[in-house]
Amino acid sequence: MIRNYLKIAWRNLLKNKTFSLINIAGLSIGMAVALLIGLWLHDELTFDKSFPNHDRIVQVMQHQTFNGETGTQSANPYQMAEAIKEKYAADFKYVVQSAWTDGYILKYQDKALSRSGNFFEPDITEMLSLEMLAGTRNGLQDVNSIMLSESSAKAIFGTGEPLGQTLMLGNRLPVKVTGVYKDLPQNSEFANLQFICPWALYLVDNTWIKELENPWRSNFTQTYAQLADHADLATVSEKIRNVKMDKVRAAEKAYNPVVFLWPMSKWHLYSDWKHGKNVGGRINSVWLFGIIGVFVLLLACINFMNLSTARSEKRAREVGIRKAVGSHRQQLIFQFFSESILLALIGFVLSITLVAASLPLFNDVAGKTMKLPLQEPVFWCAGLVFVLMTGVLAGSYPAFYLSSFQPVKVLKGTFKAGRYAATPRKALVVLQFTVSVVLIIGTLIVFKQVRHAQNRPVGYDRNGLIYAFMNTKELADGYDIIRSEALASGAVTEVANATAPPNTVNAFNNGFTWEGMDADAQGNFAQIQVSHDYGKAVQWEIVQGRDFSKQFASDSNAMILNETAVKFMQLKNPVGSIVKKDGRAYTVVGVVKDMIMQSPYTPVFRTVWNINSGRGNLFLMRLNPDKPVDASLKQLEAIFTKHNSGIPFMYDFVDVQYMQKFLSEQRIGKLSAYFAMLAVFISCLGLFGMASFMAEQRTKEIGVRKVMGASVFSLWRLMSTDFAILVLIALAIAVPLGWWGMQYWLNNFEYRTIVSWDIIALTCLGAMSIAILTISTQSIRAALTDPVKSLRSE
Repeated sequence: MIRNYLKIAWRNLLKNKTFSLINIAGLSIGMAVALLIGLWLHDELTFDKSFPNHDRIVQVMQHQTFNGETGTQSANPYQMAEAIKEKYAADFKYVVQSAWTDGYILKYQDKALSRSGNFFEPDITEMLSLEMLAGTRNGLQDVNSIMLSESSAKAIFGTGEPLGQTLMLGNRLPVKVTGVYKDLPQNSEFANLQFICPWALYLVDNTWIKELENPWRSNFTQTYAQLADHADLATVSEKIRNVKMDKVRAAEKAYNPVVFLWPMSKWHLYSDWKHGKNVGGRINSVWLFGIIGVFVLLLACINFMNLSTARSEKRAREVGIRKAVGSHRQQLIFQFFSESILLALIGFVLSITLVAASLPLFNDVAGKTMKLPLQEPVFWCAGLVFVLMTGVLAGSYPAFYLSSFQPVKVLKGTFKAGRYAATPRKALVVLQFTVSVVLIIGTLIVFKQVRHAQNRPVGYDRNGLIYAFMNTKELADGYDIIRSEALASGAVTEVANATAPPNTVNAFNNGFTWEGMDADAQGNFAQIQVSHDYGKAVQWEIVQGRDFSKQFASDSNAMILNETAVKFMQLKNPVGSIVKKDGRAYTVVGVVKDMIMQSPYTPVFRTVWNINSGRGNLFLMRLNPDKPVDASLKQLEAIFTKHNSGIPFMYDFVDVQYMQKFLSEQRIGKLSAYFAMLAVFISCLGLFGMASFMAEQRTKEIGVRKVMGASVFSLWRLMSTDFAILVLIALAIAVPLGWWGMQYWLNNFEYRTIVSWDIIALTCLGAMSIAILTISTQSIRAALTDPVKSLRSE
């Protein structure tokens, strides 16, 4: 019986080639979109799930309140892990302290590579269940040891034996390779963990840490833990909430530090915090694209429903005869379902081809490394379920509608579809264009928001500005001579050093006081330590006072504020004001325009700059605008390589790094744009099919009208009006939906654009134009047909 159903379904497909091609094209594109989004959703939802202990691993985080605003951070005092182990050892299996780095140079003989890694306490290897390819998980017991990822080991040693070899870390710390572990998955928090060194080595290399006068005030390390098997996350999190409060001094207690545990399962998808509450994160994108995938597939299914029911009169006699010879309605329903499932199967096969072809582009846009799991039986089982669900969804309405025809009326020739038979089809067309228009509005608003933030004044000139980290002792010690040679070469016009690039803040400090300070105010500021030439290098805009200068010996105790800091401090005459920090008095010599150093979507944080008593973490250089960039970089490479034991010159452009801040929103915009275009294409495919069928159905009517003198324009208007009205109804529904949805999305940004009417008007005009153009291809063709041919049978 099933074989008979499939044979008849196949014959019907071949008999109606145009409608079959439209349905297959729509379903294959819709299923391809659903598959791509499904792969992306799987990658997001399985983030960090590759670790066997992922359900027990947590990160220690804290809330702190400054000036009535509660902020949430992952940075902790360096003694946090020790304090937790000391008091709550029974609740944890492992607790480790760590310090992320900006990258280190790993040098072996004459080969030097930059790798990102971390300093951890030894238990991290057991916590992450590292798969060892050489050595054991006990490789971090010695202070001067290092464990390499598989890719790092191959890059450094090739096919040679890495174990026991000695590397130079940062060209100053000798470390011995004690283990090689398999690269961690890309969809994990530790994907870029290319080497691991002991936490004890970090303390040896940064002697200032143990010299901190108030160690519980500074937050610059991360703390990870694994709960004991019997421990409950909520209970333990509540237990440790005061672990920092019990350690800090009276002044820091005012910030009300509350420590809590955040599970690994939420690190990736729930990373956004506001006023001490989690407000989601990437989970919002997961919901967004999940809904888009469902709706795009639904659009393709609607095409099948509409075209199948529109051709109901042609299939009515078949239904009548089948019922007359004894077919039950249930058998007819199975017949029509077999047709839709066969179409879905063909569409699925084609969709896999489309996905395979488009996956590299999709990965590039989405920032992923996904692959089609064609070797996995689970994929094919899921694919079979997907085909069945799509076939049933697409075929449900036609199957129940067509199987309901009465054989007496059909075989008498008195069957008509009925006055309201077209109403469901019209509603589905409206739904198609409503979804498409909402997607278009959303895409345009996302791009407008990104452009709005990109055009925000940044307060300095980021073009032609580069920075290079002082990641070796030679670079740090040779700063003055490297600066002199770089300036003398003419490759740069200014060189400075700083503790952070101008597009980043890496230190927030409290304890600032000033004259006239409000009793309830808490002096928490972003603090950047710089050399005297920093202002000339970044070309910031001074609005009051002056820049740092070597001409003033007193500038070793000078400070520059941004405009936000001045407003917060309520300084009417900021220049000359005294600001104190840890007993040291600074004199404010200048005020600069706010610089965008963090998110371009949020207000600028209050920031202070002061002269660095030692050296910063990086070189900051402004390239000579009168010389080609390539030539300047080659000159700098020669200078840095000469003074850095032949280690390659590594640098970043500030403007390129700044643009990375928009990457997430740009990805959402690009993906939405692609899906919106495909949704419009699928909707137009359905409209094309419906217009074709209507033109075919009204062939004789058009012929009579032409004989009676109707013009091509009047016939075009006659056939296009009904469809145009449906599109107008869709626009009337989509515009308020799109406006509301994007207004809700924009509320996530403090610095945001508006949903302007020019975008709404452009979207409506575009949607109507595309719809009319699609309809016109068939209506004009029908209007130009020779009436002799259409009326020949009369």
